[in-house]
Amino acid sequence: MTLKGLSRSGWQVATGAALTAALLEAPVAQAQPENWQIGFQRSVTPIADQLHGFHDLLLVIIAAIVAFVLVLLIWVAVRFNAKANPTPSRTAHNTTIEVAWTIVPVLILLVIAIPSFRLLYAQYDFPKADLTIKATGHQWYWSYNYPDNGGFNYDSLMVEEADLKPGQLRLLAVDNEVVVPVNKVVHVLLASDDVIHDWTVPAFGIKMDAVPGRVTRVWFQARETGTYYGQCSELCGERHAFMPIAVRVVTDQEFADWLEGAKKKFAAGNNAPGVRAAETNGAAAERRLALAAAE
Repeated sequence: MTLKGLSRSGWQVATGAALTAALLEAPVAQAQPENWQIGFQRSVTPIADQLHGFHDLLLVIIAAIVAFVLVLLIWVAVRFNAKANPTPSRTAHNTTIEVAWTIVPVLILLVIAIPSFRLLYAQYDFPKADLTIKATGHQWYWSYNYPDNGGFNYDSLMVEEADLKPGQLRLLAVDNEVVVPVNKVVHVLLASDDVIHDWTVPAFGIKMDAVPGRVTRVWFQARETGTYYGQCSELCGERHAFMPIAVRVVTDQEFADWLEGAKKKFAAGNNAPGVRAAETNGAAAERRLALAAAE
């Protein structure tokens, strides 16, 4: 049957089925910076949703205030210039206006404060964890530990531009991604081995410092499978811009399969902490020196 012969409800059902099929066949979600991007990356966690909503509220308030002040300035310039108003008023006080410009800002601050406190509470009200990961910042790479699943460790280093494979993103692709299951609450414990780093994933609404000598933590619950990217957002030294974060969100079965392989791949002795990082950083330094000499 063609769409022309369908009833309205039948057409809606057919259209919905077509859209569902298209979504199922769509590529896996991927959050990354885009050329000429001026807005946020698409949110995939409850915290990021609240962040975006709070931002939109502030944008409306700021735009309204700017428009109001602009109108006042134009009105004053036109109505009270020397030509239009040669004899200025000598009014010194206006009780109504003075009360208004005191109360209105207070009301605006209350409108801002309520969602602000709600968001702040949600960020630090940690639900029970389904999975815990420890992320440690180093100059200049991340290492990860899965204490709930045998405690294996691995380093995560940026793939150098010369080594990128098709589909890998420059300055964002890593050799070993963080892998987590979809729709599960993940706690990330953050530490640093040397200086202050920052674990930031915009699509998750996460940005938290990793501080030497202490452990901080954040949480997220990604509702869509895909690969989501971030970067260290704290100035941590020469290669600050070259320690990205890549989190791959997978189904429960895919996560279980990955865990089995990861326990063998990253077993003690197969992934000595910092060895590959030192080799990679050293190779990158030699490459930069060679390029500088060629110039």
